[in-house]
Amino acid sequence: MEQFSHSLDSIFQALADPTRRAVLERLGHGPASVGELAMPFDMALPSFMKHITMLESCGLIRTRKSGRVRHCAIDPQRLALVDGWLADQRTLWNGRTDRLERLLTQPKDKDPSA
Repeated sequence: MEQFSHSLDSIFQALADPTRRAVLERLGHGPASVGELAMPFDMALPSFMKHITMLESCGLIRTRKSGRVRHCAIDPQRLALVDGWLADQRTLWNGRTDRLERLLTQPKDKDPSA
């Protein structure tokens, strides 16, 4: 359980940054080189590589080098880990809101002393 929690922590930390989320969104359309991914961002390549490194270290993306070009792709298994956790949370909170709704909409018992 601790490994699972650590994995989720690192994934959510990576997802907390808008640049990294944008990279994942772009990779959702298919693999791309680091240079292609970096183009829309106004930052130096070494700074952009820190984002790629973080996404790779938490397992959200895989990279491979072909000559001088590094290509990136999403790792769907890691996204499935997040999806599973979110599904569990959705189930939990749907149950809680359903119980609250029942509590608020059930008729009140009349006070027997009245």
